[in-house]
Amino acid sequence: MGFIARLREDIANVRQHDPAARGTVEIILNYSGMHAIWSHRLSHRLWQRDTTKALARSISQFTRFLTGVEIHPGATIGRRFFIDHGMGIVIGETTEIGDGVMLYHGVTLGGQVLTQTKRHSTIEDNVTIGAGAKVLGPITVGTGSAIGANAVVTKDVPAHHIAIGIPAKTRPRQPEERIKLVDPDYYI
Repeated sequence: MGFIARLREDIANVRQHDPAARGTVEIILNYSGMHAIWSHRLSHRLWQRDTTKALARSISQFTRFLTGVEIHPGATIGRRFFIDHGMGIVIGETTEIGDGVMLYHGVTLGGQVLTQTKRHSTIEDNVTIGAGAKVLGPITVGTGSAIGANAVVTKDVPAHHIAIGIPAKTRPRQPEERIKLVDPDYYI
């Protein structure tokens, strides 16, 4: 997918997820979550080469300063990723995020160990993670799942489940909940 096509897809994704989005220019200029994602795409590309890792890390830290969103350049992020109210987001180096994922402010996708292994989560396609949630360690959050606001998740979440609480407990999504939910207080 070319640069312009990806940009258009990102803008359409914002419009789909945020009823406050009024137009393309507003999204391009004012959506810090989008700025963080666009910057991550550049820094991730630079991270792939040993000679530009330091530059990649510098770009990601500068973006953190500007947006309040910290995405390690080593993290892998799919298409149609949306960060709503991005302040306080942390995404660790070995995190893998699928397509159609949505995060609210204050989400941490963090590690639990200090070894050079897969230490961050894998978030599969079409997952919504509510404000303040912490997803810690090399766990998998399955396709179509949702994590409630302020949940602390340290164990795998099966596909099409909801995880809520501290520590998080999971339950299957009910048939009426199988639509893509973008309002995390629905399942708290």
